[in-house]
Amino acid sequence: VPACNNQNVGDGLGCSAKDHHHPRNSSPRRRESWASTLAIWLLSARSPASASVSAVLLVAAARYERNGSVSSSAESGSDSGVLGLGAQASWMLGLSLLPFVMNVSAEESDGSKPEGPGEASSSSLMQMDDPVLTMAEAGEYPSVPERTRALNLDRQRSWDETYLNDLSTSNLSPVFSFKNLETLRIPENLESINSPRKSYLNTPRSLYCPEPQIVTEAWDTVRQALVYFRGQPVGTIAALDYSGEVYNYNQVFVRDFVPSGLAFLMNGEPDIVKNFLLKTLRLQSWEKQIDRFKLGAGVMPASFKVYQDPVRNNETLIADFGESAIGRVAPVDSGFWWIFLLRAYTRATGDHSLADMPECQRGMRLILNLCLSEGFDTFPTLLCADGCCMIDRRMCHVKAEGLVIVASLGVYGYPIEIQALFFMALRCALYLLKPDDEGEEFIEKIRNRLTALSYHMRSYFWLDFRQLNTIYRYKTEEYSHTAVNKFNVMPDSLPNWVFDFMPINGGYFIGNLSPGRMDFRWFCLGNCIAILSCLATEVQSAAIMDLIEERWTDLVAEMPLKICYPALENHEWRIVTGCDPKNTRWSYHNGGSWPVLLWLLTAASIKTGRPHIARRAIELAETRLLKDNWPEYYDGRLGRFVGKQAMKSQIWSAAGYLVSKLMLEDPTNLVMVALEEDKKMKPVIKRSASWSC
Repeated sequence: VPACNNQNVGDGLGCSAKDHHHPRNSSPRRRESWASTLAIWLLSARSPASASVSAVLLVAAARYERNGSVSSSAESGSDSGVLGLGAQASWMLGLSLLPFVMNVSAEESDGSKPEGPGEASSSSLMQMDDPVLTMAEAGEYPSVPERTRALNLDRQRSWDETYLNDLSTSNLSPVFSFKNLETLRIPENLESINSPRKSYLNTPRSLYCPEPQIVTEAWDTVRQALVYFRGQPVGTIAALDYSGEVYNYNQVFVRDFVPSGLAFLMNGEPDIVKNFLLKTLRLQSWEKQIDRFKLGAGVMPASFKVYQDPVRNNETLIADFGESAIGRVAPVDSGFWWIFLLRAYTRATGDHSLADMPECQRGMRLILNLCLSEGFDTFPTLLCADGCCMIDRRMCHVKAEGLVIVASLGVYGYPIEIQALFFMALRCALYLLKPDDEGEEFIEKIRNRLTALSYHMRSYFWLDFRQLNTIYRYKTEEYSHTAVNKFNVMPDSLPNWVFDFMPINGGYFIGNLSPGRMDFRWFCLGNCIAILSCLATEVQSAAIMDLIEERWTDLVAEMPLKICYPALENHEWRIVTGCDPKNTRWSYHNGGSWPVLLWLLTAASIKTGRPHIARRAIELAETRLLKDNWPEYYDGRLGRFVGKQAMKSQIWSAAGYLVSKLMLEDPTNLVMVALEEDKKMKPVIKRSASWSC
């Protein structure tokens, strides 16, 4: 830096404003330019001394620039306190070099060899990627913020960027792969995992990143709903809304606890899930009787509550196996969800001791015995009654013409939700059952059923544009094994809306199929479970996601996610539901929007390599859920209104949101809820030649 004869304490370089008339001081921008160039050249040497000098040169360039600005602004009468464009950029670059100088000093003090050009370490590259203000950006800010440390940009990148970067570096296909995750057993000490992206499955989130307000509020809502039995948490009640009649929302539902259990597992709190699994298993052993009829030994309760006896001063559990439910229907899906959650616990903790307990092994065998027993069925699907799953009311679908009912199609029979859950439970049980004398018998039954069930569902429940055209051209009353219309479905039963709803490249599993009956409605839960369980092939999974993107306004709209589409209206609604005031059009189970389904969509999106779908849905939900106090469901064709009878502070709405966020932030959480294609299963049998007629 050129010396000045007149030293001025107020100037950092010892030059006063009056000295700038000197010829050597007449061009501060030129000196700022050569000083910056020299600093960049010295920086390439990667030594503490050269890096320090380069930082000083940049500061010097900034001072010269300011002095030039002072003199010019004094003549023009402008504010002299504003730095010039080059000065601001020099200040920013100089300050940003400080962490780099410290990094270089630390490397050489440790005796490590400096890296040459093109050999920068990943840590130095990460620091160099820290955004530095460009000339244009610096001119927009009157003051320079302090930046004294390098930021960890890996925590700031969006999930889409991180996900795509991981795919490119690991040479994975766009579809989520379990080649490494399926064999991963999460140890208790996560420090032993040598991975560039540390998993936080067993670490409370509060220990590694601050929470947004909506996430904090969601956790508070879920924790307030915890139910304790003799001092231990055993589950969460359905809702915290006590503004009106609570009915049975103050009980712990097996189905409703699944999102809460997954959230606790992903947050590193598996004990709550373990207590829940053991307590419900104990309730399964109770004698179950409705009126004078005894239920099967494997039936799991729909819900339970803790009863405090004031006389004996003790606590007992009271279970509901359907004797108090609407319609007195036993829950078919409770046992499937229990097996699903047991596998999720095993994958999250790596602890097989719980699943290997004789009581758990017996409980699984009892559940499977109900489903795999021989009977008069000619199909591998599971026959069940109306109201036996999440859609717990009479929700048939009809096509009425005048006074003649052409077809009466409903959730009863072979609904997609139960068939997909059945397939998922069978595959989870295959993972959990011990290959002992009793287990081997069930393992063989499961494998045979899985092969038949996958073929049946993929062949007959699947609907795409080509298959829709085939059904449209069906002939009826066909006989013999060469029949194309094997279920004798009437082509006139095709609803008008399905022709406009079906995109060219999309597809989905229809709602129900039985002899002479076909429900063409879209059901979200069944199709998402089909993707996660690999009931859907890779091509079918992609088609389902294509359908969601193509029909976003119909299936998602302003609040994720439609439980089914479309809704029953007018004459159909009166005949089918009996004028049910809770199941009016686009409400509750008749086309209502349920935020809890968000976690299923997120898991399916990640598994199919489309996380942007999940992010878009989550952003929609975040605009309303907290403000509306976590409603149970939304009404309206677009999901714009809080349900007219929806409970507030619905726990699985908050828990479903948490699971979605946790899976997006750490995709390894997906191993708890998703399966990979079973290579041991027999290949899918192709349709006979008659199908192409």
